[in-house]
Amino acid sequence: MSTMTISLPDPLRQFVDTQVVQGGYGDASAYMRALIRADEKRKAEDHLESLLLKGLEGEESAFTSQDWQSIRQEALAQVKKAESSAA
Repeated sequence: MSTMTISLPDPLRQFVDTQVVQGGYGDASAYMRALIRADEKRKAEDHLESLLLKGLEGEESAFTSQDWQSIRQEALAQVKKAESSAA
């Protein structure tokens, strides 16, 4: 794990300290990691939504069993990736 130093004005530092205590985080680093993970998740959800909307605007086509198999394999790969990064 690498280290990153950030500078915060006093009011933001006080806010972070309060969130650490109230949120049950071990320290400010744990709180920041949680914020970053939440931001990653939000961006992934936004990306998925844009892809879904793009798909809805496109031409309709029939799914084959190979299409479903490909989707399933990709989903399983994403789950494994998420599990390994959470560990």
